[in-house]
Amino acid sequence: MTEGDGDSVDTSCRRSPSRTVIEAVAEAEGIPPEELRPPTYASLHDVVDPEALNSLFEPRSNGTPRAGGEVSFPFCGYRVTVEADGSITLEETDDRIE
Repeated sequence: MTEGDGDSVDTSCRRSPSRTVIEAVAEAEGIPPEELRPPTYASLHDVVDPEALNSLFEPRSNGTPRAGGEVSFPFCGYRVTVEADGSITLEETDDRIE
């Protein structure tokens, strides 16, 4: 679901942050997630290590949850922000792919 100036996507289910980013950008672009790939779109691997992104928000090795936090990066013409609660915010940037 997207809404507002920066499109917010509720990601309270248990998908990985990297998968949720792909799904959110695909939804914003109006395409299925499997079509969000080169050559038309950049690869997520080009801007962030998906495994590292996922591990930032996983529980610690002893099972305790990590404290809050967020990470932002450019991807496919959006400024993507991933928050510790699983929410993803997309803000369009000037370098949109036409």
